[in-house]
Amino acid sequence: MNIHLKYNIEQICRVILQEKLGALNIEYSTITSGSICFPKGLSAEKFTELTGELSKYGMEIVTDQKEILVQKIKSLITCMLIPDNSMPLVKISSFLADNLNENYRTLSQIFSDVCHMSLESFIILRKTELVKQLLLNENLSLTEISHKMQYSSVAHLSNQFKNSTGLSPSTFQKISTNKRKYKKVTN
Repeated sequence: MNIHLKYNIEQICRVILQEKLGALNIEYSTITSGSICFPKGLSAEKFTELTGELSKYGMEIVTDQKEILVQKIKSLITCMLIPDNSMPLVKISSFLADNLNENYRTLSQIFSDVCHMSLESFIILRKTELVKQLLLNENLSLTEISHKMQYSSVAHLSNQFKNSTGLSPSTFQKISTNKRKYKKVTN
């Protein structure tokens, strides 16, 4: 038997952090996307314990200022791209510059230096992953997905998707559906 899961990675990370911080008796006040506030600080011993616990889940504490900025950029992009998130319709470059109080060109350069890919490429890859999820988990037309993901047209979505995956969205959806059907038959 196979089951298909739909999940929210932000929620999963938040729950893991809450559980681990509670288990280690570490006092914190807030967990936001990619950061935790420790009002009373964090001892070296607790820092080491927390680092070890989080590494079990592929999570690591970032200390380099450029890497911290990149994590903030990734979090803001993810929040902005999530369909139906009620974020205002603004250009990503303006949104990042305004929220991080930094010139977009500088943000883009730091992102490229740390991630070895352009910020634009990351955005396209992230949007492609979200489109894949919508294609597989929602009963939406390409027009609805295009609108939901704020593409200028279905053609733009299709071109970007094909450039990223090598497949058109409809071909990707058919292949995935056929794989699911085949797995059901063979199990």
